[in-house]
Amino acid sequence: MSQTKTHKTLHGPAPESLGPVTSEEAQLLEKLDLTRLPRHVAVIMDGNGRWAQKRHLPRIAGHRSGAQSARTSIETCARLKIEALTLYAFSVENWRRPKTEIDFLMQLLREYLKNEMPLLQKNEIRMRFLGRIEELAPAVQKDVREAMEKTAGNKGMVLSVAVNYGGRAEIVDAMNAILSERNGNAASPQITEEQLARHLYTGGLPDPDLLIRTSGEMRLSNFLLWQIAYSEIFVTETLWPDFNRARLLEALVEFQKRERRYGGIREGQPDTERPARVAGE
Repeated sequence: MSQTKTHKTLHGPAPESLGPVTSEEAQLLEKLDLTRLPRHVAVIMDGNGRWAQKRHLPRIAGHRSGAQSARTSIETCARLKIEALTLYAFSVENWRRPKTEIDFLMQLLREYLKNEMPLLQKNEIRMRFLGRIEELAPAVQKDVREAMEKTAGNKGMVLSVAVNYGGRAEIVDAMNAILSERNGNAASPQITEEQLARHLYTGGLPDPDLLIRTSGEMRLSNFLLWQIAYSEIFVTETLWPDFNRARLLEALVEFQKRERRYGGIREGQPDTERPARVAGE
């Protein structure tokens, strides 16, 4: 079976960096080439409400349990030396939800930033936030800015949290930023893909190699529409609160089974697969 060749880790992480593992995790690690991990993993965290409903619990219980799954994925990816992880936390469409649920989600984000800061610092994680952050409540904006400032000097994985995010809104914002720079100069050259990519929220990050969606839904939900043009997509029936380390390793193993051609033809040709491009390059 053809194997994926992507990011070459200079110093491949040892399985021991994950600490104690279950028998299932150990079996998955045996199948995983730790020197060929994706540079950038993006996750649509879906299924919190259904998880709670199945247990006759309020939706907020699902969100709180989902926060633990996020912690597990963040720490695992950081220890595997994956370059970037992007989590879809709150979309521009989510404002349609009940105010009590929205307030809880924003409070949960603030709690996470406060309580998990030692973990972020320990793992050298640098935080970014994607979306129209300026539309969030002032207290949330303050916590977001402080988290980015506190982790700005870290040299490990870039953790991007998409909050008040929409893929279409991101492209509109990028176009408006370009137009603003040009200041009405009609003689400016045509806009290129590279120029637009530089103005996306993800500017400077590699495009995702792997997009994971939980809960079995087969849609993109307005997430990273520009960046996932050539991402491998892994959909699992597992609901997000049940998405543990084994399920993450399973997704990485499946990713390495894929043959990535970027629109080209591989048969009979030398292996010239390119790494994920960096937005703006």
